[in-house]
Amino acid sequence: MRIIKDEALIKRNGRIGQWTSLAALAVLGIGMYLSFQRPDLFAYSIGALLLGFTMTQVGMYFSNRFGRSPRPDEKLDAGLKGLPGDATLYHYAAPSSHLLVGPMGIWVLLPYHQRGVVSYDRNRWRVRGGGFMQTYMTIFGQEGLGRPDAEAETQIQSVKKHLAKCMDEASVPPIQAVLVFTNDQAEIQADGAPLPAVHLKKLKDYIRQRSKETTLPSLALQQVKACLPQD
Repeated sequence: MRIIKDEALIKRNGRIGQWTSLAALAVLGIGMYLSFQRPDLFAYSIGALLLGFTMTQVGMYFSNRFGRSPRPDEKLDAGLKGLPGDATLYHYAAPSSHLLVGPMGIWVLLPYHQRGVVSYDRNRWRVRGGGFMQTYMTIFGQEGLGRPDAEAETQIQSVKKHLAKCMDEASVPPIQAVLVFTNDQAEIQADGAPLPAVHLKKLKDYIRQRSKETTLPSLALQQVKACLPQD
């Protein structure tokens, strides 16, 4: 399997996450100082606290994707190691953040690091459990699952639109999506969900199994790869 990733973007965004998180701590500190030491500047302290909280969320967003070790792209690399050599895994170098293209088809991969029991109930994705720290971090701004189905559809349409620019729109192959949970302490109970959700350890076997049902012909594979970065 070939891996293509935008290393410059990963490093840049990793630094953004690091410096934004540090700056957020400084702004929060200023807000706390003003609230206790300068009650006459209460409005400024509230503004600083709100700004610091927002910066914390931005820092977490970038840190979770580009500063965490191992990063999501590195986990996917390890989880898919051993796929055929004509498969290519793109990280931040294609219309989708993580895109797998090969004889097994075109796959949008959406990695999540949350731990606990992942379920789909009443048209909503939920994560239960995960311990005190996950509950604490969720309250204070850590990303939740959000709406993976909407995110997946957005990325699928982005890939379709990109491929349609350099090949006949009618010949664009089907694009599938899968949620990938990378935390060892994640348990998935999402039967009936609109999207498949698998643990990283089972991702390669899942894709291999699905490739038995449908494959991407060699000519179509070449056409698709010609529309994507080569290195």
